[in-house]
Amino acid sequence: MNQVIVITGLAQGMGREVAKMLAQSGDSVAGFDVDAESIESLKKELDQYGVQHELISMDITDRKGILKFRDKVLDKFGRVDTVLSNVGIGFFGPFEETDLEKALKCLEINVIGAAAIFQAFIPSMRQQRNGKLIAMASLVGQVPFPFESIYTASKFAIEGLVESILYEVQPFGIQVALIEPAQVSTSFAAKIHKLPPEGSPYRDRARRFIDRDNVLIKDAPTPDAAARQILKVIKSDKIKLHNQVDFMSTFFLILNRFLPKKIRDMILVNHMDIKV
Repeated sequence: MNQVIVITGLAQGMGREVAKMLAQSGDSVAGFDVDAESIESLKKELDQYGVQHELISMDITDRKGILKFRDKVLDKFGRVDTVLSNVGIGFFGPFEETDLEKALKCLEINVIGAAAIFQAFIPSMRQQRNGKLIAMASLVGQVPFPFESIYTASKFAIEGLVESILYEVQPFGIQVALIEPAQVSTSFAAKIHKLPPEGSPYRDRARRFIDRDNVLIKDAPTPDAAARQILKVIKSDKIKLHNQVDFMSTFFLILNRFLPKKIRDMILVNHMDIKV
């Protein structure tokens, strides 16, 4: 049976690749993104597969818009089988020098954005006693990285949110899952990597972190490869709570689980070339 999948943040990257793969398999796709131009081009691509879709340009912070979108999707398709919360922004910089107003925007988009889309579709899933809620988390949702304190906080929050929701919705046949990549070969990191100003006591280590991250991104999974792993979760009858899409996330999560914190931290500091 073909499914109906809602995806937020699907205009580019992994979200876009997942949408196209779903359409290729005959599934219906609904979703939104702030990138109106890319949404229009994605519509044309999905039309080629002859599947139904409902794609609009909208900001994840538009609460009333999300509810209107939900109503339109349910009216059109009758049900939603899976919601993939893929929207998110990065945040980089020494915590001491962080603009907390900008940090609040990151938390609003990454955490409350996921909460809003899940909350919108839980009632219909509860009534049909079936559904999946999948959130794009991160390796840093369990292993904190330096110079990413706000982004790390948002992903720790996503992990806690989803694990808590699990206890509430599981009795109604709703499953939940977290996707926890370390890196994917996109422009995501490049958009946020900015050196602290001259004179900052963090500048040298931040520069070394950025240089190392840029090297790692070159060998990271492509959006297509990551999307294939996400597609497996969407298509599975029974899903795991924690799901990785690359070797680095799997490796560090194993270290996090079994190694003493002191040793784990030493490996992380050396791995990212930020040893003092």
